[in-house]
Amino acid sequence: MLEGARPQRRSPHVEEPIVETRGQRDAQRLHCLVTGASGYIGGRLVPELLQAGHRVRCLARSPGKLRDHPWAGHAETVRGDVTDADSVAAAMRGVDVAYYLVHALGTGPGFEDTDRRAARVFAEQARAAGVRRIVYLGGLTPEDVPEASLSPHLRSRAEVGRVFLDAPVPATVLRAAVVIGSGSASFEMLRYLTERLPVMVTPSWVHTRTQPIGVRDVLRYLVGSASMPDDVDRAFDIGGPDVLTYREMMDRYAEVAGLRRRLIVPVPVLTPRLSSHWVGLVTPVPAALARPLTESLRHEVVCREHDIARYVPDLPGRPLPFDAALALALRKVREAQVVTRWSSAAVPGAPSDPLPTDPDWAGGSLYEDERHLSVDASRESLWKVIEGIGGDNGWYSFPLAWTVRGWLDRFVGGVGLRRGRRDAERLRAGDSLDFWRVEEIEPGRLLRLRAEMRLPGLAWLEMYAETDDAGRTRYRQRALFHPRGLLGHAYWWSLSPFHAVVFGGMARNITQAAAKGMSARRAGPRSGRIRITRRDRRVRQ
Repeated sequence: MLEGARPQRRSPHVEEPIVETRGQRDAQRLHCLVTGASGYIGGRLVPELLQAGHRVRCLARSPGKLRDHPWAGHAETVRGDVTDADSVAAAMRGVDVAYYLVHALGTGPGFEDTDRRAARVFAEQARAAGVRRIVYLGGLTPEDVPEASLSPHLRSRAEVGRVFLDAPVPATVLRAAVVIGSGSASFEMLRYLTERLPVMVTPSWVHTRTQPIGVRDVLRYLVGSASMPDDVDRAFDIGGPDVLTYREMMDRYAEVAGLRRRLIVPVPVLTPRLSSHWVGLVTPVPAALARPLTESLRHEVVCREHDIARYVPDLPGRPLPFDAALALALRKVREAQVVTRWSSAAVPGAPSDPLPTDPDWAGGSLYEDERHLSVDASRESLWKVIEGIGGDNGWYSFPLAWTVRGWLDRFVGGVGLRRGRRDAERLRAGDSLDFWRVEEIEPGRLLRLRAEMRLPGLAWLEMYAETDDAGRTRYRQRALFHPRGLLGHAYWWSLSPFHAVVFGGMARNITQAAAKGMSARRAGPRSGRIRITRRDRRVRQ
């Protein structure tokens, strides 16, 4: 055990671990339902269950987001929502184990009611379908702290776990604190705070002790929970071998990453709200997500038992020590092998309206900025530039305009520009891309992005690699905006004078980069031809 660690206390009634033979495990081929497969944990759990030999069905509100995952052809995907009893009932037919990996955090002040209602629907339909087990990943709560004193995030997680434990279907409720893995929100928050600030003034919660766990161990416990005996119906605390303060975690990160020791000055005046804005300012994690993470650090969260080892035996060197989990996560980031990210799940409240394509879309006024440019390059070269847009590669346009728009979005609580990309070269449907999300991708032809920034309307950006009638490569770009009310119309027209700079510059620079075989090349404002049309259509009934 590493220095500064504290042994996990075990319950006095813990028996010796049950060790299953490979033949016994191979005999347990289960049909698993996974909710939240588009999220950080769910997107990693599905391939682990498949590798363990289980059949997997995913319940998703937007199944198209899952189609480009490497495992998509090996798992079944059905459309539905955990708050809709009918779709949950259909998804649970023939299922042995149901994984609940969703939450309504960030959907508004009523998210606790939504979480409670969804959990009850899930439990009721699991009973009706004859599901053998529910598995839920929740949050580790502090000892001897009244539930009413917990943050809304932790309080809701605890209540959802209680709903499942009170239901007739046996449940495994796993309770984890800080999850360390490439792309996790906790890891990204720790990484950017440590790397960007050699000297930092921090809230008092940097002295609170917590018990982090590597994402690989979380997945191992989740997979192992599927095969628990039917008489197991309880919660388990899960954590790594190290108990650390957040300050110690930052010091350890600096050491593992090869950085100089950071100077940390804690101050007691930063409230959870101020802390979340401070984290949102320094890291890619927006304040709306940073707040529940920082609120969860107000209280000490340390495992009170390690009973999970009876059913999912510890392996040599596992659970991973904190330094090993950090080193692994850093290696995955540096090698661009991040499978899922904290931003994999859609931003709550993001638009989900029909696509703005003819003839399916109908919705009143639609503003359109469309550009066509011939390219002295192959379609393959053009597509490489299109698919590589965003993140560190930039947007091939007036950089200051994009930067200012990103800061404005974060100022009003949006995600801003710093979510970046999951992969530097490849995109897949559902990926977050700065303040956009990949809504549609047809490799070699079309990339459609849907805005997740705060806007008085809905916005899309489409980029095409085409061939014209003369056989030449053509780049086509469409920016579409569906205004919401008078403010939406005013928003479009107030920015239209800058479209030549932003959209015109983007089109020119993308085609130039394709022609020259170069990576992102940013150009300043230049004049150019602009075509803006307005379409008014009657909303279909």
